[in-house]
Amino acid sequence: MRITEGVLERGDLTTWYQVVGDLGADDTRSPVVVCHGGPGLTHDYLSPLGVLAESGRPVVFYDQFGSGRSGHRPGADAAFWTVPLFLRELTDLIAHLGIGEYHLLGHSWGGMLGLELAAQAPAGLRSLVVADAFARSRTYSREVAGLVAALPEDVRSTIERHEAAGSTEHPEYQEAVRAFYRLHVCRCRPVPGDVLRTLGALAEDPTVYLAMAGPSEFRLTGNLRDWDITGRLGGVRAEVLIVSGRHDEVTPGAVAELHAALPGSRWELIEDASHMPHLETPGRFLELVEKFLDGADGVRP
Repeated sequence: MRITEGVLERGDLTTWYQVVGDLGADDTRSPVVVCHGGPGLTHDYLSPLGVLAESGRPVVFYDQFGSGRSGHRPGADAAFWTVPLFLRELTDLIAHLGIGEYHLLGHSWGGMLGLELAAQAPAGLRSLVVADAFARSRTYSREVAGLVAALPEDVRSTIERHEAAGSTEHPEYQEAVRAFYRLHVCRCRPVPGDVLRTLGALAEDPTVYLAMAGPSEFRLTGNLRDWDITGRLGGVRAEVLIVSGRHDEVTPGAVAELHAALPGSRWELIEDASHMPHLETPGRFLELVEKFLDGADGVRP
């Protein structure tokens, strides 16, 4: 399988990207652009989705600015990191690659970014896969608070005590966070190497995550704290597939709100998964996505 890499340069902003497959080689299957989560993670944990290219459909990965192999700006004020910044990066990348018609697959924050683009009804967007994402930050925060409340007493009290004291860097807090992650973020054991590489990159430079989300998954205190796209989803014209896990930190309650705000969308809830069904139940996830993308392209089974 052909793999090419490049860098998109826009002034002093640089974005690394990778194309699996050959753009323009298959007129029947439009490429899929993959948007990673965080904000502030890297594409690595989503790299297994490169197998989608085996059917002839090119797959485009990239590390968003501030993350991984792309440019970094650790000294930037928190106000620098905004949804429009990342939306412009995505549209510039699509134009740079000369892509006409395409699909988007966004995971978590990447799904939110995909919704932002889809709400603008761009001419080339054929479909959108929203994996493990929500439509309103307030709903997410309320729902995840319920998951924290249901944790074992010692884990819950540790999280609450350190968050109240502002000591979220304490090892005891970090271990409690990992207990939450094992239940609601990634249930794979051992943790896949692709996930560890992503988390390692985040630890090296958490600037974007801290500015956009905050110190933890439990309360959005950064620039996304008031994010709400529900009122703009009526502008989405592309076909939409929503995928999430039964044990997801983005709870079925939060996803139901997104699904209800997107008339005509399809929602698949995977019973044995949490926040990373593409790794926890890869066969089921890929089957859903491949059939959906082929259907949007008009490719018969």
